[in-house]
Amino acid sequence: MNNQHALISKLQKKRLMVKTKKRGFHKGTRQSSKFGSSLEFSDFRAYQPGDDVRQIDWNVYGRTQKHYIKRYLDEQELSIAIYLDATSSMRKINKKWELAKYIGAALSFIVLNSEDRLFFTSVSSMGVQPVKRKGAVYSRRTFLEILQLDEAERTGDFIKNLNQSIVKKQQLSIIITDGLEPLNEIENLLKKLAAYKQEVWFIQVLSAEEISPQFSGDMKLIDVETDSIVNVSMSPSILAEYEKRILEHNRNLKAICRKFGGQYLLASDNRDIQSILFHDFSGKGLIN
Repeated sequence: MNNQHALISKLQKKRLMVKTKKRGFHKGTRQSSKFGSSLEFSDFRAYQPGDDVRQIDWNVYGRTQKHYIKRYLDEQELSIAIYLDATSSMRKINKKWELAKYIGAALSFIVLNSEDRLFFTSVSSMGVQPVKRKGAVYSRRTFLEILQLDEAERTGDFIKNLNQSIVKKQQLSIIITDGLEPLNEIENLLKKLAAYKQEVWFIQVLSAEEISPQFSGDMKLIDVETDSIVNVSMSPSILAEYEKRILEHNRNLKAICRKFGGQYLLASDNRDIQSILFHDFSGKGLIN
């Protein structure tokens, strides 16, 4: 992975571009169209009886001899949940797991650095305590904590466990997983999130060998979540059929995300993290 310091330096200038207009009630650094009492303002208007005299701009009065007050922008926070798949199938291939953690850590950093409210959890059957934080002061610490995640024990299904972890009152839910579970289960999950009026980003993280395996000969395949074993002979025709099926699966997954108004992005572990964040995410208008 790229140098962490260089990555963090770039992340400090970024924001997540959330479409929702639903806002929280606490001050943040995001501008809405309502006027309130934040530190930034859009322009001035003439003082009217009943206005707070403390908002009079005396510098403007000195130039115009008229009383004007600043029109403050009401800046309110967003609540954003990030769900990282930490099940056995995600962690089996280390490079893939590291990429998934980097994406989760980077997005969490941006959320906190933007003074939005973060709910982050690594989803498995281990009962891991979620991270609930707000404030740029926690951004670097949270970034490093996520990169240090290391769960060694076998876990259950991601979708089943995620259904038990969902937080309803979020403006955006970001799901980071390999997306290899049954499509009907994923569709039911996205349908539930849509019913909660949440915007969803589905980030599918796959290893290069999962997309296009380079195996040959007789092999023993072991399911890391159930320990079941299948003996197969890897021929060119079998590999071609596999690649056809994974492409079809991913196309259907993307279609399901679009069906419920979500964003879909595929990230392969043969890609550089900065290229994924600042090219792919930015290209889709997810990061600015």
